[in-house]
Amino acid sequence: MEIADWRKKIDELDEQLVTLLSERAAAAVAIGQLKAKSSSPIYEPKREQAVFEHVRRINPGPLSDAQVQDVYERVMDVMRALQRPQ
Repeated sequence: MEIADWRKKIDELDEQLVTLLSERAAAAVAIGQLKAKSSSPIYEPKREQAVFEHVRRINPGPLSDAQVQDVYERVMDVMRALQRPQ
């Protein structure tokens, strides 16, 4: 494949990622609403560690486990922000 072909492939993957991130964000918003009703904290370090452990465990590469966790740390930051009252 040529560079243009790889870039087209990346564009297609980005479209899938944005769709999945939007679905994940909708779930985070719903969880945030439930947390607000039960006065639960937004930040749950044990849950976040469980997510990091999970994504490292299922990581097929070529990203290292540390790189996957770096990505997920940012994802979790954004999702946590969505759970805060606006």
